[in-house]
Amino acid sequence: MDAAATPQKIVIVEDNGALADIYKTRLELIGYTCFIAYNGITGLYFIQKEHPDLVLLDLMVPDIAGDQILLRMRSSTWGKDIPVYIISNLNEADAPAGLRDLGISGYSVKANLADDQIDQIVNNILRPTGQAAPAPEHSATEPHQDVPVQMPPAESA
Repeated sequence: MDAAATPQKIVIVEDNGALADIYKTRLELIGYTCFIAYNGITGLYFIQKEHPDLVLLDLMVPDIAGDQILLRMRSSTWGKDIPVYIISNLNEADAPAGLRDLGISGYSVKANLADDQIDQIVNNILRPTGQAAPAPEHSATEPHQDVPVQMPPAESA
């Protein structure tokens, strides 16, 4: 089977339903299959069941905190190699110690993250440079999808 024909799977562990839905919608529009977990128990369930290509992990979720999810993943055969990207309201300096030692792919503070940056973050992890991404089927419904978000502001004339 052609790997490009199978959508890559992402588990989103995020207790803010509106934010989780934004991430899911955006990522599905560019060809990923997403599963949302609103708490740590459901997050671990989806990660074990789906063996995703990436986990987007909030640190402050109910039932089992995100750092504990990551620790359980890394100490298991099923989760030790799954890329994990942390998206949290905590600054990284205030986050539990040792996250980088557990092999995270990156860390962003939610307040500093524009909705369309999630697309870039995920693509950078799952579709390395030179790997073609499938064309989004619904790109007409997302007019801002291709707008760069890290461009400096234009100078006034």
